[in-house]
Amino acid sequence: MHYLTISFTHKNSTLEIREKLSYPDADSQRECLCKLNDNDAINETILISTCNRMEVFCSCSDLVEATNHIFNMLTQRAGISIEELEGRADVFDDISAIHHIFSVASSLDSLVIGETQIAGQLKDAFRFSSEHGFCGQKLARAMHHAFKCAAKVRNTTDISSKPVSIASVAVAQLKSIVDDLSDKKALVIGIGEMSEITAKHLVSNGADVYIMNRTKDKALSLAQECNAKVLNFEELPKAINEFEILFTATSSPDPIINDDIIHSCDFDRYWFDMALPRDINYHKGERINLYQIDDLKSIVTENMGLREESARAAHSVIGRAVVEFFEWLNTLEVEPMIKEIYEKAYTAAQQESSRAIKNKYIPKEYEAQARKMCEQTLKRFLHDMTQKMRSVSEDSKSDMITGALQFLVEDNKGAAVPEKYKCDSILKGSR
Repeated sequence: MHYLTISFTHKNSTLEIREKLSYPDADSQRECLCKLNDNDAINETILISTCNRMEVFCSCSDLVEATNHIFNMLTQRAGISIEELEGRADVFDDISAIHHIFSVASSLDSLVIGETQIAGQLKDAFRFSSEHGFCGQKLARAMHHAFKCAAKVRNTTDISSKPVSIASVAVAQLKSIVDDLSDKKALVIGIGEMSEITAKHLVSNGADVYIMNRTKDKALSLAQECNAKVLNFEELPKAINEFEILFTATSSPDPIINDDIIHSCDFDRYWFDMALPRDINYHKGERINLYQIDDLKSIVTENMGLREESARAAHSVIGRAVVEFFEWLNTLEVEPMIKEIYEKAYTAAQQESSRAIKNKYIPKEYEAQARKMCEQTLKRFLHDMTQKMRSVSEDSKSDMITGALQFLVEDNKGAAVPEKYKCDSILKGSR
């Protein structure tokens, strides 16, 4: 079994390419996962599709076959040649794949280092794949440890002491242009996490904030939480020509703002499109200052510099976590455990046969036969149990069974099982 990740992010792909590769809704994600798992080389898959990344994380039996299948599927999806996709993608396998997913969960691979939004997006992607049967034990093991690693990074470094997200960076960009937001009207379109963060930042800076969403009840709920007002979605064509400040972050597959509804105004407008696919398709010169995700990199660079020391400490935590994960995986191999059990049984047979000879229960000349009889008895006793161990080694509960077995065979001094097989504490921590 191998781990494989194929990654398209802000580091290696333009916004236009990421748009073509994105899977913005549940139906398209489900279709993608079905096609991925349809290949014999791939047995479990998670799809991560956000504004800054599109990644396939899978377990597979053949790295080459799985990689070819993924690229073939993506080129059909995006209409981009395989050569270009291969040239752009970051491909990670086995140890590097685990290191990458741990880094993503810990927000070290994000556009904004230390932002906490990616952890929730990763959990959502894992939950979606798991609930729909596209991933099981193999990827679950990696994801549980990734979230453990991310928690340790947050607890032992200052990397997220001042949470930063794309939304907060966008507001910071606005503040660098407009000195005072007090009493300025701002329209936030969408009700997702980025919209919520944006609205709260704007309100805290004194802006007069309005929320707009296709579902008005959801807009009302967010507005109440943020101390904002609500506009009906039908007022969008009018509102975009009245508001000086606009932030949009919807999940619409098509632009909601285009040249047809944009009119000239006698004031400057500042628009921030945080959606992928983009919400704004704009070509005119109507005193509109449009900022998209990739336009925020200057603030991101500054952010990275401020968090460089914390990032170094976080990388150390991730490195140790990756080593611990693979050491833990080794403990789940049933064959070394079965071998250890038989060795303990044969040692016991030797001790008991020697004791019987020493106490003259059996004549010395029958020592070999006595030992053989003890060993055969123990082999017969252990046969059915060890066969059952092998048969459940791929079941979802095998980790728990292995941990319980380690506890049963461990003697009071804790020396009966080699240290590398003792993983019960790690198991408990990953649940």
